[in-house]
Amino acid sequence: MDLTLPEDVALLRDTVRAFARDVVAPSAAARDRSGAFPLEILKQAAQLGLYGIKVPEEFGGTNASMLAYVTVMEELAAACASTAVTLAVINLAADCVDRFGTDAQKQRFLVPLCRGDFTAAAFCLSEPHCGSDAGALKTSARRDGDHWVLNGTKQWITNGGYAGYNVVFARTSDGNGAKGISAFVVPKDSPGLRIGPEEHKMGLKSSNTVQLLLEDCRIPLDCLLGREGQGFEVAMAGLDGGRLGIAAQALGLGRAAMQAGVAYAKERKAFGKPISDLGAIQDFLANTSMELDAARLLIWRGATALDRGERVTREASMAKVFSTEAAGRAADRMLQVHGGYGYVTDFPIERIYRDVRVTRIYEGASEVQRVVIARAVLA
Repeated sequence: MDLTLPEDVALLRDTVRAFARDVVAPSAAARDRSGAFPLEILKQAAQLGLYGIKVPEEFGGTNASMLAYVTVMEELAAACASTAVTLAVINLAADCVDRFGTDAQKQRFLVPLCRGDFTAAAFCLSEPHCGSDAGALKTSARRDGDHWVLNGTKQWITNGGYAGYNVVFARTSDGNGAKGISAFVVPKDSPGLRIGPEEHKMGLKSSNTVQLLLEDCRIPLDCLLGREGQGFEVAMAGLDGGRLGIAAQALGLGRAAMQAGVAYAKERKAFGKPISDLGAIQDFLANTSMELDAARLLIWRGATALDRGERVTREASMAKVFSTEAAGRAADRMLQVHGGYGYVTDFPIERIYRDVRVTRIYEGASEVQRVVIARAVLA
């Protein structure tokens, strides 16, 4: 088994690592304090091809592998989780159009997105009353002549305030559950689409999170993505890769926490010697190192299987649960290494601690992922 990254993936990793270090990281703390959306950084990210990492070159993408994608997400999150999640959702929305869209839809939405003409794109599944239970969504879509008319509210929409287009899931037939859900591409200027107020979050403060309100929102019939009633398939296909991406984001945060903890432990002295000499600190470092390495292996396993065309629902769930929880423990331990200094904003571990918490919630909470894994075991 060769665990060496392919040459093209390693080259992309090195490019993104330099971009993250030189462009993204220096302003991360300031943007966390102000809540400023990273507009200038995103322009440069689009120029690097990070708006369509897996999109074919004919539609303006980089045509890279899933392994390359998770590697990129780890590098970005190690510098700034807000920037990483912004780009992750742009890529999720791009992948939905790439996999299920018509050539005309790809030309209309993918090409300008990958070129950077759109500031962002959004994926709109959750609603105020349902998140993990996606089959319970109530947003409706009905035909009216040569248009679809959408009504409903979408919640926790990352990039919603800046999206050039939104991938929206709505019910096109009566009843509950996954059947009858369809996917739509809703341009930002669609009549009846309204952006709600921005959420004030504990972490990821420079990412944009809003409600989207659809009030007799009219879109042409050709904005249907895939077949009518195929929406749940569209959502789940995107979420398998999306969960691997969130796992990689968490890994990047855990890695950043570890680096901060190691640097501080070598510098801080207690009882006449660096605290890195203390057994308790070494236990923290050893356990965190092992868990983060194991997380990366789970992520890479899922990514390479997806690149082979395999279904990876179980593997993606395992990677997400383990990686996000390991990263949470890493941030907690490394904050403890910092002592009181870890609890103030002067040190990056405080921001990492806040940013990592949501990774166990969005794109499927850990509890739901465990249900998915258990069902696979029992099948």
